[in-house]
Amino acid sequence: MKKIHTEKAPAAIGPYSQAVVHNGVLYTSGQVPLDPVTGEIVGSDIQSQANQVLKNLEQILKEAGTNFSKVIKTTCFLADMKDFAAFNEAYASYITEKPARSCVAVKELPKQVLVEVEVIAAIEE
Repeated sequence: MKKIHTEKAPAAIGPYSQAVVHNGVLYTSGQVPLDPVTGEIVGSDIQSQANQVLKNLEQILKEAGTNFSKVIKTTCFLADMKDFAAFNEAYASYITEKPARSCVAVKELPKQVLVEVEVIAAIEE
């Protein structure tokens, strides 16, 4: 297994890697809307937070040698399902190939953010 790390995405806030590659597949950890430089939460609404999450994922994908067009599956966690439509707007602007997806509302997310997303993507070797 190969660990993936980039300074262009937030450092892990616990004992885990930003992502791991195994057998040509990238598995990212869930990303929350943290600014990779300051470590602060970006935005107070779902769209700005979702955009930051997707920017962070984009950087991890790039570091691993892949991109959103190679995403196989996403798992999306929302603090409030009322944000579903607004979240989808941001999501669709980055992830256009329509991979498999799960999207659920959860009781609480780290740092009280509104959204967290993880992806599984193919690595072209």
